[in-house]
Amino acid sequence: MSAPQQAAPRSATYAAHYDTAPQQEAPGSRTWLTRGANFVIAVSQVQPGAVLARAAQPDEYFVFVPSGAARVSAGPEAADLPAETLAIVPPGDSVVEATQAGLVVRVFSARAADLAAASVNQAIYADGAPEVAPATPWPDPPAGFRLRRYALADHTRADSNMRIFRSTNLMVNVLGKRPVPRDVHALSPHSHVDFEQASLAVQGTYVHHLRWPWTKDMTQWRDDEHVEVGSPSVTVMPAGVLHTSQNVSEGDCWLIDVFGPPRLDFSSKPGLVCNADEYPMP
Repeated sequence: MSAPQQAAPRSATYAAHYDTAPQQEAPGSRTWLTRGANFVIAVSQVQPGAVLARAAQPDEYFVFVPSGAARVSAGPEAADLPAETLAIVPPGDSVVEATQAGLVVRVFSARAADLAAASVNQAIYADGAPEVAPATPWPDPPAGFRLRRYALADHTRADSNMRIFRSTNLMVNVLGKRPVPRDVHALSPHSHVDFEQASLAVQGTYVHHLRWPWTKDMTQWRDDEHVEVGSPSVTVMPAGVLHTSQNVSEGDCWLIDVFGPPRLDFSSKPGLVCNADEYPMP
């Protein structure tokens, strides 16, 4: 009897927005869509007046403005988002309107099924990614779902370059900018057993290093990957794959990491998650 067929390792995604056509175009906006098993990242180049709307969104999503400015409205609430400001938008109808030219990033769970289906790498997830743990929502915020706004400058720490925010369904880590190339003697290779990591580069050039584990089936072994990407771009590291990212260009380099659902290991460290008091752990 032959051995059971083993699933092939999942491919990484390298979505270079600066070198590819957007998945969506509308007056004043061009939007690139990249997904993981449990999340969708929408990166929009916008002009003033551009509107990014969601109707009957089933769960929360993040809005981040790396450059330019926008105004987000959700039900009776509205908030201005200057550059380097983050918001969590409640379920339901919402609108993000650009007030200055720049970049608007939205991070959704995979329950935004229309965006997941339109993503550039949708075919990679045709099997549903069974190696990734299900996206079970965390408890609702005690103060209820509402529009929440965070200025990154209010959450900068001298002892860490991480600025981590969580919602019921997602976690976003807006890393500090790296002004010089990363020390090749101080990289941080690691892997995640049952969840993916997406790294969104919004400034600078990075090399993402990935190593797949060997399995019994040698025909499915994969070579290491050392892929250089510029900005903006999204790289999705599969679960179980050893990875680290290295900024290689001069000047500010800026990376945002995305996870879905929130990471328990980060959340278990007191003081690490900036808005932990608003979102309880399971």
